[in-house]
Amino acid sequence: MKKLLLTGLLTCLFSCASVQVNYDYDPGTDFSAYRTYNYFSDLNTGLSNLDNERLLDAVDSVMQVKGIKLSEEPEFLINIQSQDYFKPQNSSLGVGVGGTGSNVGGGVSVGVPLGGNSLERELVFDFVDSQKNQLFWQAVTLSNLNEKASPLTREKKIKEIVSKVFAKYPPVRKDP
Repeated sequence: MKKLLLTGLLTCLFSCASVQVNYDYDPGTDFSAYRTYNYFSDLNTGLSNLDNERLLDAVDSVMQVKGIKLSEEPEFLINIQSQDYFKPQNSSLGVGVGGTGSNVGGGVSVGVPLGGNSLERELVFDFVDSQKNQLFWQAVTLSNLNEKASPLTREKKIKEIVSKVFAKYPPVRKDP
């Protein structure tokens, strides 16, 4: 029983630590045409000033590695928005007692929650063609958030998120 409980707790702990990313894009887009970028002039990420700076620095670093340059006259604009919310815990341990005898049955069950609610952060990255004002690529991330984390830990988490977001940009076309 102890091994089962420990395995369940470790699984929950490690599954909560990952960053999930969902992508969507216009399949008719020629991504090679987008070599310069900038941010929306009214960009409001919803993050603290320090986390916002960490995020933009991480995006700039990744874009530079991909050969896409920050420009005053960009081919596309990046908008980043975030939303924080509490994710209710969905794991519980059930304990049941029951009995039967002489055509009489009964039972009692108690659900004991494991862990508590966790704070989650959703970040949405939108790439919009600056000439057409049209969305052509989007990534939506979901990750755990620790508001009490050290600045170094927060920076690492933001870099991890940005790395996973841009791992599939530009998307690789698969011919049918």
